[in-house]
Amino acid sequence: MSYTSLTTSSPIQETLILCLSQHSIPLSPIYTSNNSSFSSVLKSRAQNPRFTEPSVLKPEVIFTPLSESHVQAAVICSKELGIHMRLRSGGHDFEAVSYVSELESPFILLDLTNLHSISVNINDNSAWVQVGATLGELYYRIAEKSNVHGFPAGVFPTVGVGGHITGGGYGVMLRKYGLAADNVIDARIVDVNGRVLDRAAMGEDLFWAIRGGGGGSFGVILSWKVNLVAVPETVTVFTVFKTLKQGDRKLLYRWQQVADKLDKDLLVRVLMNVTNTSTSEKIVTAAYDGFFLGGADRLVQLMQESFPELGLTREDCIETSWIRSALHVSSFPIDASLVFASPELLLQPIPALAAFKGKADFVTEPIPETALEELRKRLLEGDDSRIVWTAYGGMMSEIPEYETPFPHRKGTMFKFHYFSYFPNEDKKVAQGISWVRSLYKYITPYVSKFPRGAYVNYRDLDLGVNQKGNTSFTEASVWGTKYFKGNFQRLVRVKTEVDPENFFRHEQSIPPLQLKR
Repeated sequence: MSYTSLTTSSPIQETLILCLSQHSIPLSPIYTSNNSSFSSVLKSRAQNPRFTEPSVLKPEVIFTPLSESHVQAAVICSKELGIHMRLRSGGHDFEAVSYVSELESPFILLDLTNLHSISVNINDNSAWVQVGATLGELYYRIAEKSNVHGFPAGVFPTVGVGGHITGGGYGVMLRKYGLAADNVIDARIVDVNGRVLDRAAMGEDLFWAIRGGGGGSFGVILSWKVNLVAVPETVTVFTVFKTLKQGDRKLLYRWQQVADKLDKDLLVRVLMNVTNTSTSEKIVTAAYDGFFLGGADRLVQLMQESFPELGLTREDCIETSWIRSALHVSSFPIDASLVFASPELLLQPIPALAAFKGKADFVTEPIPETALEELRKRLLEGDDSRIVWTAYGGMMSEIPEYETPFPHRKGTMFKFHYFSYFPNEDKKVAQGISWVRSLYKYITPYVSKFPRGAYVNYRDLDLGVNQKGNTSFTEASVWGTKYFKGNFQRLVRVKTEVDPENFFRHEQSIPPLQLKR
């Protein structure tokens, strides 16, 4: 089939496809709205169904490059033709800015799904991973080569490596090894001029910015070279379920006092959600979910010394391999049986099940017991609402907040993440979003201040948006300082240097200091 036989419906599609053809791009990775596969490709990694409704603005073209040169051509053609571009790897971003544009039309989607090769080098403890690969694929490929190597990244296997690392990226080994971005040693990126740059060519300022400064601002990441970390042959997981009844909040308060001070080989998360009893009574369940880099006997001893209130026993513990532990921590609510499942499950796509809205806060001192009781009540009022408490401390307190753009380090006790799932119906969507916003308002006195922190990988457009990429530094700093604190100014300086005309932009991209047109 020739390019001229590809059905198009707009001049933008025609001119873009013509330009790509001049760069020897094949027809197969190009989809227009008239293509029968367009909708399925768009939805293939769209993890929030709120943003795939017919009323939501769709891209003019979806381009799924097959090589680095294809990405270069896409950037060059889009820039020459003045066509706005969005970049997607995993599609887990909360507000879908990687594949939806609420402020700017028309636009094209550069979907990096096909760039998913992984090369693991056990000899030098590293791996090159392209951005379209998922975390599950990366974990599986590491485990193919070694049972004593791992990588400290997220718990959901379908998250794309590209976006995950650009925002920092945390998982159950953050107290031992920090964030995924803390363990990146090189990268390849296509800049605004279509050049492929590695760390040496891009310079340390840009290399700093892309490891936590958020995706879609500085260029198209092609691949990361990551440092593999040591994991023991045996790791231990556990989940202790507690029913949070009225007035029963002392254990959760005690967790806040000790969780960030535990041995750095140990993470104990709290996963709160609502379940129904046999009598259909709604109750709040708090799952104390633990991950330990070591054996069960040592873990029980540590817990008896540091957190005896939980009452952990040897029978609660499951010794397993690091790769199987990745299955255990990937489910919420926790399904302990997954630790016995085949690691091949990490390679399976997981379709988006429900629409959602989420937010995150960082907590620097324990939330008082009276507020914990209110949180319990609010969970009961929600439809399918959940709260995740992730302990910090350990390595997270040792890495300076300016080492990467991700600044929420020393002084942060835990990350408080709350979200609501709901049917993709107008009334239910409004109710779910309202629940999250109400909790955000209520929890204000108990979380970080000056600024109140936020996590860029849990992007939240309630904090403010760029107006078609023209937002001033002062306006953008409202949300920018929440995500990056004092690092926001340095990100703006890097942006001004590498992309002064603001080609790479979205609702919350880093703005240049003074827009050059």
